[in-house]
Amino acid sequence: MHVLDEPMLKARSWIAELANDLGVDEQRAWLCLRAGLHALRDRLSVDEAAQLGAQLPLIVRGLWYEGWHPAHKPLHLRTRAELFERIHQGLSGVPESPALIARALFRLLDRHVTEGEIAKVRHVLPEDLQQLWRGA
Repeated sequence: MHVLDEPMLKARSWIAELANDLGVDEQRAWLCLRAGLHALRDRLSVDEAAQLGAQLPLIVRGLWYEGWHPAHKPLHLRTRAELFERIHQGLSGVPESPALIARALFRLLDRHVTEGEIAKVRHVLPEDLQQLWRGA
C-alpha cells in the first residue's frame, strides 16, 4: 500500500535518528522511543498530550497512543528521577539508561515538533524536568 510509504519513511527516520543518538540498533531504539514517549505522555494533561500527539508522524502517533488510558492523567512525576523510573518501567528488560533515553527523546522532539508546541509542553512540566529538557 503506497499510502503507508511516507508514514513508514518518517517513522523509520525518527527511529534511525534515535538509534544513532543512543548507539543502539533500530529495534532497541523503537522500545526506547515507546518507553520515553509513554512516560512523557502520561505526565501531560489529556489536552496537552493530544496536542503534542497531533504533531507526531502517523506511526509514531500510534505508538504515542498505544495503551493510553487518559483517566487519572497527568501522573505527578515531579523529578527527573521519577521520570527515569517511569521510563525504566516501560523498557521491558532493555538495558538502556532512562536518563540517556529522556535526553535523546527531548532532542528528537526539538528537531521535529514545532517550537511553539515544545514551549507549551515544557511550560507544563515541573522545573526539574524543564531543566532536564533544556540540558538535552
